[in-house]
Amino acid sequence: MTGAIFAALWVGAWLVYSISYWLTLAISVLAAALLVRLFMIQHDCGHGAFFRRRVINDWVGRIIGVLTLTPYAVWRRSHSTHHATSSNLGKRGIGDIDTLTVREYQALPRGRRLAYRLYRTPLVIFVVGPAFQFLLRNRLPQGIRREDWGNWVSAMGTNIMIILAAGLMIYAIGPEPFLLVHLPIILLASSIGVWLFYVQHQFEDAYWSEDQNWNLQDSALHGSSHYALPQPLRWLTANIGIHHVHHLQSRIPYYRLPQVLRDYPELATFRRLTLWQSFACARLRLWDESRRKLVSFAKARE
Repeated sequence: MTGAIFAALWVGAWLVYSISYWLTLAISVLAAALLVRLFMIQHDCGHGAFFRRRVINDWVGRIIGVLTLTPYAVWRRSHSTHHATSSNLGKRGIGDIDTLTVREYQALPRGRRLAYRLYRTPLVIFVVGPAFQFLLRNRLPQGIRREDWGNWVSAMGTNIMIILAAGLMIYAIGPEPFLLVHLPIILLASSIGVWLFYVQHQFEDAYWSEDQNWNLQDSALHGSSHYALPQPLRWLTANIGIHHVHHLQSRIPYYRLPQVLRDYPELATFRRLTLWQSFACARLRLWDESRRKLVSFAKARE
């Protein structure tokens, strides 16, 4: 159903293109939200949670990956690493927003401190970064070894299917309408997706720990938020905001997560973050070891 609604919105955005591009952009916002939901379904397929049979999960995940510009097998591997290392200060770097401790930041030379400050600006993290990740970096993912033939097949196979699908669309409606309809959808959806991922782990009281003290359950319950979104947004994001439960047991499909909160009401208030409260997370930049909190650059100076 989600795919059908997305396709209908895409066609609608194209049909009004010749009437008003503002109407196209308005419909593109809705289409981008549906593309985010499709990515979350792909995410559940990667965990083997959406369908009972793995082969169906994998093929649905691969097909959606063409729409989301995300090679399924490559993403599944990196996301699995994210689940196994989230909030571990000794194993940062895969599937994470790069986060330095206050001590690490202060030890950097001036130029690298400036580069980190630039990287952690909202413009880079939520606009430039997502566009780079989905349009360019996913085309030739980093860290794939020569012997990882399965991931190479996934990346190159996805690229070929993207080229074929885009080529057919361009042949059918022309390059300009295709780009002016599809590019805003991709850019907006990627920014929304990165924002969701950000607030799920980059909140003030998030758990971080050194490798020797790191614990998977503490990481899940204390290092992941419960992003309590309004009901329409919960549907569009496939309940990914119930992220602490997802990290605790990733095989629970997204449509079962609200039931977990009903069965265990103490989890409903645990690490709860409202939409309004989440905007304050954008100013958090560094992990303060002494306060055990994520802090802004200004707080770090204090």
